[in-house]
Amino acid sequence: MAVALRLPSLTSLFSSPSVSRRYPAVLLRQSLRHFRPPPPLAAGFSAQSAASSPPETEDQVNNQKSRPSQERANQDRDRVITPRSQDFNAWYLDIIANAELADYGPVRGTMVIRPYGYAIWEAIQDYLNVKFKETGHSNMYFPQFIPYSFIEKEASHVEGFSPELALVTIGGGKKLEEKLVVRPTSETIVNHMFTQWIHSHRDLPLMVNQWANVTRWEMRTKPFVRTLEFLWQEGHTAHATPEEAEKEAMQMIEIYTKFAYEQAAIPVIPGRKSKVETFAGASKTYTIEAMMGDRKALQAGTSHNLGQNFSRAFGTLFTDENGQRQHVWQTSWAISTRFVGGIIMTHGDDIGLTLPPKMAPIQVIIIPIWKKADEKTAVLSAALSVKEALQKSGIKVKLDDSEQRTPGWKFNFWEMKGIPLRIEIGPRDVSSGSVVISRRDVPGKQGKVFGISMEPSILEAYVKDKLDEIQLALLGRATAFRDSNIVDVSSYDELKEAISIGKWARGPWSASDVDELRVKEETGATIRCFPFEQPEGIKTCLMTGNPAVEVAIFAKSY
Repeated sequence: MAVALRLPSLTSLFSSPSVSRRYPAVLLRQSLRHFRPPPPLAAGFSAQSAASSPPETEDQVNNQKSRPSQERANQDRDRVITPRSQDFNAWYLDIIANAELADYGPVRGTMVIRPYGYAIWEAIQDYLNVKFKETGHSNMYFPQFIPYSFIEKEASHVEGFSPELALVTIGGGKKLEEKLVVRPTSETIVNHMFTQWIHSHRDLPLMVNQWANVTRWEMRTKPFVRTLEFLWQEGHTAHATPEEAEKEAMQMIEIYTKFAYEQAAIPVIPGRKSKVETFAGASKTYTIEAMMGDRKALQAGTSHNLGQNFSRAFGTLFTDENGQRQHVWQTSWAISTRFVGGIIMTHGDDIGLTLPPKMAPIQVIIIPIWKKADEKTAVLSAALSVKEALQKSGIKVKLDDSEQRTPGWKFNFWEMKGIPLRIEIGPRDVSSGSVVISRRDVPGKQGKVFGISMEPSILEAYVKDKLDEIQLALLGRATAFRDSNIVDVSSYDELKEAISIGKWARGPWSASDVDELRVKEETGATIRCFPFEQPEGIKTCLMTGNPAVEVAIFAKSY
């Protein structure tokens, strides 16, 4: 028997003042001011109809049965997705609910990642795991409970993390002698272990990665983008020289950049963080910055050159080739489930989720169509043959042969789930030995093609070609959107004007940390990064008028 849980409202789950401002947990700088609370029996992140999230709980079914039949028919026909242009935050929550990506956790600010949402995370894991191992890293696992004294050893680290630590003070019914931190990140416990494992230069480099959960006691949350607990990978390496550590940090940000472009179709801007925005305890932080559909920046992944900050705090030493004792040079780097939110906010539209084919759990959905009983067998047989042929060629395909919903409902449902291609097969298609194929990224008749042969070799080639086209089209669309919303500025007034209309501002910068904080206070924007790709020529700081070596990008962010 299905049981409906009484869960906290969205306003209590995802709102209250933030006390944090440091990566890897990206700051959500704007509350869900326009959020419209769900009706009492809604089970997702926002108002949604039964048609948008089958199967319903028993309470929802019983509630629907008590309503007038016309009202139930309207609810079954219409999904509730707020237009992006009307309220981006409400739209985002509607997508998560209707596409069945995640749901409430019983603790405020937590979420349950549903199978479809987790499958997107698995696609991220599958790609990165291969890249990590190709570059010499091994997976392992560190405990999630960390002695509080570890956190205190690196001064800037404890200062940066203290506001959001979750502490354990009682275990087994007794007060603990030392309180424990539930893992917010693992630099401290990693160094504790590295100190025991590293003795000589022969032990270096030491390069590991773990796939784990972390806990940040955030006061303002947004599903996938910022939650109390989230999933990520965190890499940690130790090296004999500063040059090796810097090379490693750069290598990992390059891997993240390639992943964003080639897999997620997100045109990120890689670069270096300012001193103010550098990870607590790092010497340098490198980042990939992505523009979301509301033109806010999302810090989508980072790589930190830790220098010797942690190795000095923990006494992580090695004997070099000359017999001298030295502190190791280190890096750490991470991408989290925040990237799932980035995919939603970059590619989604008013219809729902739009997934790049390389990230899609299902790349092709097959919808069989028949009206008469004597048509069913032939249509289903053809649909099954098409499915088997595509599966053999490595395409992720699903056949929706359920009879509880109409073909039209299925079209809308799978479009909302972001499936890149839809294949329709009806009696006439069976007779002609062909299928109808529709592209998710090109809605309506414009994206529909009739008469594609069912012959396996022809169909497989066509489908693979179209999936490649969609992947490139989504990247091209996102790149054009990003580029059209970056404004080059040469003065502080121009910067303020660009930020006020929701643009990213790009301009020369050599001003102080105090000036940077002034920009944040007065505009709400921060330096997202100093891009690796820099324009040539003489530059003058937009704030001070002094010579500048680099341009920086300013934007409001999540």
